[in-house]
Amino acid sequence: MKIPLLDLKAQLDTIRDEIMAAVTATVDSSCYIMGPQIEQFEKNVAAYCRTQAAVGVSSGTDALLASLMALGVGRDDLVLTTPYTFFATMGSILRVGAQPVFVDIDPVTYNIDPDKVAALLSDSSLAAKLKAILPVHLFGQCADMAPLLKMAADLDIPVVEDAAQAIGAVYPMKVEGALEWHKAGSMGRCGCFSFFPSKNLGGMGDGGMIVTNSEKFAADLRIIRVHGDISKYDHSVVGGNFRLDAIQAAVLNVKLQHLHKWHAARRQNATLYNALFKEAGLVEGGYVATPEAVYQEQAVAGDDVDYHIYNQYVIRVKNRNALRDYLLEQSIGVAVYYPIPLHKQKCISGLKASRVCLPEAEKAAEETLALPIYPELTSEMQEFLVERIRAFYKK
Repeated sequence: MKIPLLDLKAQLDTIRDEIMAAVTATVDSSCYIMGPQIEQFEKNVAAYCRTQAAVGVSSGTDALLASLMALGVGRDDLVLTTPYTFFATMGSILRVGAQPVFVDIDPVTYNIDPDKVAALLSDSSLAAKLKAILPVHLFGQCADMAPLLKMAADLDIPVVEDAAQAIGAVYPMKVEGALEWHKAGSMGRCGCFSFFPSKNLGGMGDGGMIVTNSEKFAADLRIIRVHGDISKYDHSVVGGNFRLDAIQAAVLNVKLQHLHKWHAARRQNATLYNALFKEAGLVEGGYVATPEAVYQEQAVAGDDVDYHIYNQYVIRVKNRNALRDYLLEQSIGVAVYYPIPLHKQKCISGLKASRVCLPEAEKAAEETLALPIYPELTSEMQEFLVERIRAFYKK
């Protein structure tokens, strides 16, 4: 049985008419740069994320870059972040001239470990140079934000959420004794999203969004995304060409209406995987460790809460590379996110950030494997895939 890691065509087939109508309307409008499609999508995303504003940009990478630029992060500043994520997180820090400070991850969630952040920030000289904290909500589950926000507030520095993989995911916080679910991207100074086609909310090309509860910050971002232009040919700052394409906004406006049900389907697929691995004896045998949705216990039974949106379903396994090759040879799509942690990347080999020991990130890079989790995945596909993994370990 052939099982792709991701099947975008299966999704498109269910909404093709809606997509084509939206694209055709945009083409016929002749409004291809900014305009009503962008404005409507920004309003829709702000409402979805429960923020005051949203600013469409050209990619998730440019969302991070523009956010750091708007915060005035620059040469020789320090930005605290995780070593276990996609390169864009570190690349955006380096592009503004700042330096990353890496903190190891929690081995269960793969997100930055707040206890290790606290230990690092006990160094007052380092804390004094810190200009931002940049947590990543990896694989579709929010980082543990409450302690991170408290530490950032104590230092009076902003938090930029890299929520590229987590649009719609929620995080539980107690507010005046009551539990509230906060959307990814809504908790810090801003949140950054990617609409790369493989994301839960993916476009037909590149695209990104920055959400914020500061109208002033949103206004600054809108200037930065058009070369710092405050009126025609009058540039107040050096910005960039960070505009979201109108056709991408049209496509995403359609897809956003379906996102919650796609999240639910991914959670359902994850639940089935967990059960199948347990039934196969792969969990108790120590061959496979399935991902934990750590905020699930706060959800009331029966509530449809996106405590994890499973942008990826990532397992820990023994003999990872051999298992990956075994599955790929059988036309079963799997992938490794991320085989080289950021502090091990060659491009920063001369920086202080590379001279650290981060054992949990390094271990995750050696042991993790992502399986197909897209909404259209069938139970038969999942059963076959788990059986193939069982056969690999039991042969």
